[in-house]
Amino acid sequence: MTPALVTSGPASDEDVPAYWAALGLPGLIDTHVHFLPDAMQRKVWAYFDNGRTHYGADWPVHYRLPLEQRLDVLVALGVRAFPTLPYPHKPGMAAWLNDWSADFAERDPRILRSATFFPEPGVEAYVQRAIEHGARVFKVHVQVGNYDPRDPSLDPVWGMLADAGLPVVTHCGSRPIPGSFTGADPIAQVLARHPRLCLVIAHMGMHEYAEHLDLAAANERVYLDTTMFATAYTEAFAPFDRALLPRLADLGDRILLGSDFPSIPYPYATQLAALHDLDLGEDWLRAVLWHNAAALFGIST
Repeated sequence: MTPALVTSGPASDEDVPAYWAALGLPGLIDTHVHFLPDAMQRKVWAYFDNGRTHYGADWPVHYRLPLEQRLDVLVALGVRAFPTLPYPHKPGMAAWLNDWSADFAERDPRILRSATFFPEPGVEAYVQRAIEHGARVFKVHVQVGNYDPRDPSLDPVWGMLADAGLPVVTHCGSRPIPGSFTGADPIAQVLARHPRLCLVIAHMGMHEYAEHLDLAAANERVYLDTTMFATAYTEAFAPFDRALLPRLADLGDRILLGSDFPSIPYPYATQLAALHDLDLGEDWLRAVLWHNAAALFGIST
């Protein structure tokens, strides 16, 4: 049966299930969702509450809800699989975040067990433990962690992850805030040492889009996620050059849906509508919203 022609993106969250159903999909796979321990989540939201100070613009958290209600929102949207993507900002956090994330993943079969790491003593041991205990995706945030991904203590870790074939969602772009080690060059040097590493470049590498597209073009295990990409909110400070659209089309099997739920400053439907408005076609949308991530994570319908 040929899927119905989809003429517009969803106008509201209530429209989202009908949108993916019209594309002939069984739901959505979102590779960039955060669930954190309650105290840490509150601190993250407090940071966004000062968005004008940090980002020069207000950042109203749209899904500031109790944990169970956030899970219910994802059910209603039709998100069939998602990670929790913890990330430390200092030493001594990563191991317990990994333990919390592993326990949290046990509550819902849709959750992709997530883990993280930091350049610190013991990092190899706790990353190996996370791998052995079933982690399916790792998260690193170069700007928040304020560390160099080329740090010698991380070289064995990158090697372990490359050997395991596990995706690493990596915030290495310089927006919304640049860091000492953001930009495509540091992570490109990591890839040069570990060419089999599977990286998912968060936010499409915002705002160094072309440079991160280059990384994906040159490395078959590099993906990009769409988190906040092409929305009116981020176009205000990190506009995407539409001349690059043919490159998005060419890399259509390496683009993954990401949202940054729950801490986005707009409804979830906004991200889907922004992707629809790129006008790259229904096959591209089907790949981005489901098929690429399903292949990467081994998810069947």
